[in-house]
Amino acid sequence: MSAQQHREKAGHGPVTVAIVTVSDTRTPETDQNRRYIEGRLADLGHVVAAYRLIKDEPDQVAAVLDELAAAPGVQLILFNGGTGISPRDTTFDVISRYLEKTLPGFGELFRMFSYQEVGAAAMFSRATAGVYRGTLVFSMPGSPNAVQVALEKLILPEINHLAWEVARKG
Repeated sequence: MSAQQHREKAGHGPVTVAIVTVSDTRTPETDQNRRYIEGRLADLGHVVAAYRLIKDEPDQVAAVLDELAAAPGVQLILFNGGTGISPRDTTFDVISRYLEKTLPGFGELFRMFSYQEVGAAAMFSRATAGVYRGTLVFSMPGSPNAVQVALEKLILPEINHLAWEVARKG
């Protein structure tokens, strides 16, 4: 079956999403990524079932990943923040240990698009994606531009197809 046939089978129904902002400085009031993600998902008829704002601490990242992957109905978790190479950036390290299946193309394509905008600094990003306990997990940088690139160019065009693929029983 072709990718287009898969997309057609997947339909256009709502996908249930959880948003996690990983930041040592943002608050719910200053989290513009949350507002952007929620708005775009709502525009397309998707549902935001949960939102968490956590510090970039490995135990917090692991706990929220476990919590949201176990939450009834959550099909996709969108992490933003903590994907760089500074000592405080641990999100990638935690998430990559948990993923049961990886989607290396997400990180590769994200860095390709980022390169077009920021040049060689795109290599600092450790954006990643995969599946954990039957839930799609995307981890992208926390800059608003990076979130927009990841959503608009990669995640939203395939969101229904991704959710359908993970939910398939064979």
